[in-house]
Amino acid sequence: MQDTLFYQDAYQKEFDAVVLHCEKRKKGFTVVLSQTVFYPEGGGQPGDTGTLNGVRVWDTQEQTGQIVHFCEAPLPVGETVHGILDWERRFRHMQSHTGEHIFSGIAHARYGCNNVGFHMSADCVTIDLDQALTAEQVAEIERETNAAVFADVPTVVQYPDEETLQTLAYRSKKELTGTVRLVEAGGRDLCACCGLHVARSGEVGCVKVGTQTPHRGGIRMTLLIGWDALADYDTKHKQVTAIYQTLSAKPNEVVERVQQLAERNDAYKAQIVALQDEIFRLRAQQLPQGEKKLWQFAEDLTPVEIRRFADVLAEQTEWAAVFTETAENNWQYAICSHTFDVRPSCQALNAALQGHGGGKPALVQGAIRADRAQIEAFCEGYQEAGWKE
Repeated sequence: MQDTLFYQDAYQKEFDAVVLHCEKRKKGFTVVLSQTVFYPEGGGQPGDTGTLNGVRVWDTQEQTGQIVHFCEAPLPVGETVHGILDWERRFRHMQSHTGEHIFSGIAHARYGCNNVGFHMSADCVTIDLDQALTAEQVAEIERETNAAVFADVPTVVQYPDEETLQTLAYRSKKELTGTVRLVEAGGRDLCACCGLHVARSGEVGCVKVGTQTPHRGGIRMTLLIGWDALADYDTKHKQVTAIYQTLSAKPNEVVERVQQLAERNDAYKAQIVALQDEIFRLRAQQLPQGEKKLWQFAEDLTPVEIRRFADVLAEQTEWAAVFTETAENNWQYAICSHTFDVRPSCQALNAALQGHGGGKPALVQGAIRADRAQIEAFCEGYQEAGWKE
């Protein structure tokens, strides 16, 4: 039976062990040791990485009751190897796991939320709570979580007997049998957990809520914890510094200046739209009047601009089309009519010129693959149902 050194001392970084088994896999090798400080993925915490006799271990998993190390090279069975844990990565996981415990425990105690999803990535923790929370409630949980962190109380791990377990109010995502490992974090949460945690809540550093989105009737949020929170702050601080230097503004004026720029940008956009529409109308006025069909080729128009130009043309004809080339023989188009249902036009164009698209009776839009002469030929030959020659 392997010795799980990580449960005896979560802070042990190096160890010696005998290689019990080594097997070649499609990718690398799997190695089983007599003992290990490498934690296998479980409880939402990723498997550890590091080296064994200098051979990289890129993952650790538990399989059929054994802890398996995924290695880049084989290790001789029976040989004693020296393992070195990627401690920085492990410690971040311990910080994140402990901080998540405290946050989820407070959310449960204050608002009855259950943590129904937990994922630990390289730079944050994602949790799913089964109840929606207001921004004010989330902020309150965050404040209480950091108060528990700053209190710097011990993390307590216990294995209560069945009788004692029945008297304890603890969080768990599933019914548990056999020996239960309970972790008390920050003095605010008691939870059944097989993961690893920091020895005292102060080592969590801090907990900051990131993104918040509705999820299955509850809320999904990211938590930035410990070193990950500091890295996030450092990135955002550099970004804000670059912004206020670019704007020649003081740090506390950044939001106001950006809002001013946004308002100015919206005004410019409105002016551009008005000028474009005037250009479209001038181009339309130069075309023959009284025609049943009008089409135009225009350069560098966005899909929205193509629609607007087609709508302007449709004011003076029964059937209007606009085409913009996006790459060689690739065109975006819009067909508009204030008189006919143009969806049959769309179907016919797509069938004739390798196209796709659709829309409403008055306006369709899509893309085709053809040269300009083929498009001209289609437009010249197309007859809308109901036209009289």
